[in-house]
Amino acid sequence: MNYEILFGFILATSALALSPGPDNIYVLMQSITNGRKYGLATVCGLISGCLVHTTLVAFGVSAIIKENDTLFFIIKLLGALYLLYLAYKVYNGDSKVVLSNTGVPKKSLWQLFKQGVIMNVLNPKVSIFFLAFFPAYLYSDTVSTVIQFYVLGLLFMATSFIVFAIIAILAGFISDYLKQSKNIGLVLKWLQIVVFIGIAIFIFLSEK
Repeated sequence: MNYEILFGFILATSALALSPGPDNIYVLMQSITNGRKYGLATVCGLISGCLVHTTLVAFGVSAIIKENDTLFFIIKLLGALYLLYLAYKVYNGDSKVVLSNTGVPKKSLWQLFKQGVIMNVLNPKVSIFFLAFFPAYLYSDTVSTVIQFYVLGLLFMATSFIVFAIIAILAGFISDYLKQSKNIGLVLKWLQIVVFIGIAIFIFLSEK
């Protein structure tokens, strides 16, 4: 078992979770508008939805890995290209972090949890990202690939939960800092680009 690969996976996941995207911005606004526990309910829903995507990727990709080296190489290549495409989209996008209270209605904790699950499960980009991201971080030659994918999925969920929960708890401070700092948007933009390109290179160079 290669613990360095798992540690690298956790670092990459942390950087991705910190990058401003629709999920963590939504968590931030729920916490600012309705309170921390509402932000945390949203976090729990979003993270729970990852189980579905982990299952789809675990069984689908595991079968491919067992059956065909060429297909696995194609998945690895497409995964690297997809991450480079994400880096390109971020590069061409706006570096401003926009915070708005519009579209953040008052809901119960259970409603927010369910909405978080639905938002995640019905987003096909999550499965595509897992498909691109996970195969390069298989860490053992002896452990079942299905088990390894689930371990990676649970690590992804745990790491993202910690980061998102911190965002929910520190929502007021984070919001004030984002509004006051002129350069934070540009810094976060380039953080995303570096992370996406770094993971893409790692995926392409990884061995089965």
